[in-house]
Amino acid sequence: MAHTRIRTFNTKETYPEQNLDNDLCQAVVANGVVYLRGQIGQDLDTRESIGIGDVEAQAEKAMANIKLLLEEAGGSLADIVKVTVYLIDPRYREPVYRTMGKWLKGVFPVSTGLVVSALARPEWLVEIDATAVLSSSANTTAAAAN
Repeated sequence: MAHTRIRTFNTKETYPEQNLDNDLCQAVVANGVVYLRGQIGQDLDTRESIGIGDVEAQAEKAMANIKLLLEEAGGSLADIVKVTVYLIDPRYREPVYRTMGKWLKGVFPVSTGLVVSALARPEWLVEIDATAVLSSSANTTAAAAN
C-alpha cells in the first residue's frame, strides 16, 4: 500500500530566504496513521504568518490547520493520539495549552511539551505537531480513495 502525501511542497518556495530544496508535505497517511508536519501560525494556502506577536492566535491557527489536515486525511481531531508542542518561551505554556485544550476537549492524547531556542522563522512562537490513528471506517474510506 502506498502512503498518501497531503499538500506536497518544496522548501524553495516555502522558505525563499533560505538556501533549501527539500520535497516535503504537510501530512502523510501510512497504514491508517496520520503523521502531521508541525503546524504554526501560518495560512496553509498563502503561507502568510498569522498572529505575529500573539502566541494564542498562532496556537489557534496551528490547531485549525491540524483539524483541516486531519479532515483531508479522512480523519478528525478525535483520532489524535499524540501531540508535541514546541514553545520559544516557557511563559507561553498556559495560553497555548488552554487554546489547544479547547480543540482537544474529550480527546485525551498523550502530550510532550518542549521549550526551544527558536523555530524556523523568528516570528513563530509556537509549533504543534500531531499523530493520529484513523478509525477503521476512516481507514476503509481512505483506502478506497487511493
